[in-house]
Amino acid sequence: MRRRVFDATLAGILSLTSAALVPLAGCQLPAAREVSPPPIVILLADDAGYVDFGFTGLDRVATPHIDSIAAEGVICRQGYVCASVCSPSRAGLLTGRYPQRFGHEMNLPAGSKLGLPLTEQTLADRLRERGYTTGAIGKWHLGEAPSYRPQQRGFDEFHGFLGGSRPYFDGDRLNPRTRWRTGDETTAMPAPYATDAIGAAAADFIRRHRQEPFFLYVAFNAVHTPMHVLEDDLAAVPAGDGTKRRKLLAMTVALDRAVGEILSALEESGIGDETLLFFLNDNGGATTNASDNGPLRGMKGSKFEGGVRVPWATRWRGHLPPGTECTAPVTSLDIAATALAAAGVATAGASALDGVDLTATLTGAVSKPADRLLFWRRSVAAAVRQGPWKLIRVEGLEPQLFNLVDDPGETVDVSGDNPGHLKDLLAALSGWEEGLVDPLWETGAKWRRNQVEKHRIGFKGREKERTRP
Repeated sequence: MRRRVFDATLAGILSLTSAALVPLAGCQLPAAREVSPPPIVILLADDAGYVDFGFTGLDRVATPHIDSIAAEGVICRQGYVCASVCSPSRAGLLTGRYPQRFGHEMNLPAGSKLGLPLTEQTLADRLRERGYTTGAIGKWHLGEAPSYRPQQRGFDEFHGFLGGSRPYFDGDRLNPRTRWRTGDETTAMPAPYATDAIGAAAADFIRRHRQEPFFLYVAFNAVHTPMHVLEDDLAAVPAGDGTKRRKLLAMTVALDRAVGEILSALEESGIGDETLLFFLNDNGGATTNASDNGPLRGMKGSKFEGGVRVPWATRWRGHLPPGTECTAPVTSLDIAATALAAAGVATAGASALDGVDLTATLTGAVSKPADRLLFWRRSVAAAVRQGPWKLIRVEGLEPQLFNLVDDPGETVDVSGDNPGHLKDLLAALSGWEEGLVDPLWETGAKWRRNQVEKHRIGFKGREKERTRP
């Protein structure tokens, strides 16, 4: 299931990034402390493509800080999110449950009074009961009304914005959902550029709470549109890409810098070795920001691999083997279960988790995990994976079946040659759906049509977008 990948390239990355995180000569670090339970940090990027970081194949610009997480930890090559768009993906990540179980199936309409149902416990709720201090930084997108805001959902602190996107520069004319907040109060961003502001707020949280167990959820809006960049970051991108792609790479440079600030805060606080750290993206690369999903078919919003498989690395020094790969399919639903297990929190109860503790999988203690079923659904499009087989079912289209071992790019529908697998996966999908509730809101006929078109044979939307400046 795993194979060693700590080759000369990764060794070089590790050496470079470790050096970058060492404080200046003469600085005195606090003594490392014994922590039980450990600090837990989730770093979530937004709308990045599958090959848009160094550890997944990017070579146009460097992402040394993000790559250091991969070099010092485990790369999940088949890491999935539970939804192909922003809001339900976050709902699943923070609850450890399929969002379709509680009606959070679609993106939240902007300005609505809806949100992550109050019946659901978040990872922050559960960890706070364990004695953790909890913080949410950056993009929320799980409800704008007061009862759905972070500090009502288990977080002691919130620094960020409530909506699904915002300009990267501050201004007086921003609407309430895009304004920077500290708790419920509108405040100035701690840096002129939103990505740097998120990094600064996260680093400050770490320094203030370094002597106690904490859970920190850092949700960047980079590299989601709008394509706003700092001129210095744009200048760091070599010429040769279209205008939009060049801006995305500049935004990626800023994202890596902010991650570096967070990693530095962990090291300077003496808790880098103890922290369980996850880095991943919220969904596949989008069609609007020139992201690149490489060999994967599809994009944000689709059930093809390019919509639901994401860059993912997990680091926990002394617990997970550095410079390794996990090739088993894992899901963002597993992050809550893994974090809770590390913190010693029991997960039994009415809100049973759909995810599993990944510790044994990531360490290689489980050499051949069972072929678990993974499910996705948003309105008219649904999918299921088990072992190498993946089924996509879309309203008005014939079901499509792919063998991801033989065909990871999902180029050939093999349903006609495998009627047994087709039947079994259709039945599994229907069985899963029996345990779901109806969506609590819809996003309209436009998005239903959009999903159908994304799965239609011959759809070229991603390719057109990638060549557009």
